[in-house]
Amino acid sequence: MKTIQLWDLPVRIFHWLLVLAVAGAIITIKLGGTWMVWHERFGLLVLGLVIFRVIWGFIGSSTARFLYFVRGPVTIFAYLRGRWQGVGHNPLGALSVLALLGLFGFQAVSGLFATDEIAFYGPLYAQLSSEWSSTLSGWHRQTEWYLYGLVALHLAAVLFYTLLKRNNLITPMVTGKKQVEMEMAQDTQGGGVVALVAALLLTGLLLLGASGQLIPPPPAPAPAPQDLGW
Repeated sequence: MKTIQLWDLPVRIFHWLLVLAVAGAIITIKLGGTWMVWHERFGLLVLGLVIFRVIWGFIGSSTARFLYFVRGPVTIFAYLRGRWQGVGHNPLGALSVLALLGLFGFQAVSGLFATDEIAFYGPLYAQLSSEWSSTLSGWHRQTEWYLYGLVALHLAAVLFYTLLKRNNLITPMVTGKKQVEMEMAQDTQGGGVVALVAALLLTGLLLLGASGQLIPPPPAPAPAPQDLGW
């Protein structure tokens, strides 16, 4: 056995920040009221993290790239038959990653246009008609339950591999390191400082647009005509 660097620091920070952001979004939506301001902030944080992870999936380190761990049906069936060996996300785990990113991304984007029809309006609410905003608000509420199920399945899979199959998936996501057999011992490569800065800059720009800060304010209403008594 040999210890290798499996997960880079950006992947690990993304993972645990996403846990905190999702927890914050859930808590604040349940509290409601003035906490909705923080719900929006946590939602924007989730969106920014998802955007970063998608970008990092193309220019990040080797084990973080989608081309490395997303496999086709042949590899998935081979894994189910016990004929797959590798490090990082297994073929089924890759499907879980894509599903989580997709659902969290949809939840965050739909929240940009959502409203509770009382006091909360997403930062891009005014960019759509009221009918579309109402539709997205309904989808936003329904997707919450799908996310609960998917997160529960993800946690069950992590515990199954860690406790029953003796394949610890939690510690490498904290330390970045994992013990593997010698024939698979290769540290993660790529994803240097230049790639990280580029990913952060692009994420910040897209998140700035999502927050509504780049949308010009509506024109001021015309002053009411004055009655001069003539």
